[in-house]
Amino acid sequence: MTAQKWTDKIGRAFRNPGVPARGTGRGFALGCAGLLAGLLLLPAPGGAGPGAQKSTPDQQKTISVTIYNNDLGLVKDVRDIELPIGVLDLKFEGVAARIDPTSVHIRSLDRPSDLGVLEQNFEYDLISPAKLMEKYLGQTVELVSKEEGKEEVWSKAKLIGIEGGYVYEMDGKIAVNPPGRVVLPELPQGLISKPTLVWMLENNAKRHTVEASYLTGGISWKSDYVVVLSRDDKKVDVSGWVTIDNRSGATYENASVKLVAGDVHRATREMPKMVRMDELAEMRAGAPQFEEQAFFEYHLYTLQRKSTIKENQTKQISLLEAPDVSVEKSYVYQPAADYWFSSMPESDKTTKIGVFLGIENSKNNGMGMPLPKGVVRIYKKDADESLQFVGEDAIDHTPEDEKIRVKVGDAFDIVGERVQTDYRVLASGHLYESSYRITLRNHKDESVVIQVIETIPGDWAITKTSHDYVKESSNRVRFDIPVDKKGSAELTYTVQIKY
Repeated sequence: MTAQKWTDKIGRAFRNPGVPARGTGRGFALGCAGLLAGLLLLPAPGGAGPGAQKSTPDQQKTISVTIYNNDLGLVKDVRDIELPIGVLDLKFEGVAARIDPTSVHIRSLDRPSDLGVLEQNFEYDLISPAKLMEKYLGQTVELVSKEEGKEEVWSKAKLIGIEGGYVYEMDGKIAVNPPGRVVLPELPQGLISKPTLVWMLENNAKRHTVEASYLTGGISWKSDYVVVLSRDDKKVDVSGWVTIDNRSGATYENASVKLVAGDVHRATREMPKMVRMDELAEMRAGAPQFEEQAFFEYHLYTLQRKSTIKENQTKQISLLEAPDVSVEKSYVYQPAADYWFSSMPESDKTTKIGVFLGIENSKNNGMGMPLPKGVVRIYKKDADESLQFVGEDAIDHTPEDEKIRVKVGDAFDIVGERVQTDYRVLASGHLYESSYRITLRNHKDESVVIQVIETIPGDWAITKTSHDYVKESSNRVRFDIPVDKKGSAELTYTVQIKY
């Protein structure tokens, strides 16, 4: 094709970019895409260079993945390989794209003294149209276009610019994003199709079973819990689910899976960034799939079968199933802890009453497994026997024999009101006295007990009260106030605060 023909084709595309130029398919608007599509005509990459050996996931004997809460996984990849004697390069393919190269370790499991590591590298300069064009900047390439149904090649197009588009020098003229496709003569050195570990090894045995281990980002797990309340709110069925999210850039086929629950400390560093849960309320898990054990200052959960964790996959696995667990429902009224040293405005007198559930995580209560932190979602059947979502809360890591306490929501039919009935400064800047009236109104068809929590600052003493209280800490007191169905109750007290 002559330079004039190329100039005519480019000119038509610029003059009317929305209309395909004759013989150019979708014209200039897709010219750039057409050029990049031509990169598929590159010759297939050759094998490893002289002296380099390749290991692929097909040689994998076993693989295990230990997953942590904080976007971290430990991978152990065991493979059977054959190597020539002497110094050689081993290309180890199929590793995670978000590998931490500083954590990599390889060893021979059966002949450790015969395999020494001289050098290790992580190659992640992956093949892409942009990378290929960058490598050929300043070089001559072929441009292929169709003219009246026939392919024509312009073989003296020099790539001179790649910022914001592709610029070529063709027969002394400049072409910007010419229509057609580009063909490169070979794969540039240094580009690879997938992330690869490369070791320089000193080898004295022909066969090895090697284990490559490394840390990777992009993989994490979390736990979620489904709690189904009984009609009388005194029993619950508890289901626990593990959700594994794999964005590490690798698939782990038929892997041994372990989960670590706990707050693992890590040094500050920069890592390269590269089923709806409400449906679980209707699911029923079978026998426990994870075996739990204490591990250092954490807890380890081992899946009792192999599992494949695919790249860009979210996988959910049953963690526990505990039916008919006793639960304690409580109502908590906790007014804002203000106005101890000033008068309280009428607008700040009402606070909602929270509804909480408490579950003893003990074997006697049908539980007893140390529970990883996660979100607890609570459901209850309505009159039609259909499960309805009633609330959720997050819990921290909970050891055996500790209590799980979750807030479900705020009570609709119970109202609390707090009014400051008196306020005095007994000694200016030093001693204050306040009196309060708390009114609790119960519109439910059952009697309730409401916990009234007050947080009092400074050196305090309650001088008068209508109900007994429990001093829970140095600045926190709790009144347990029974309220009859369709009735109300009133708590009054006076407190002196030295500050």
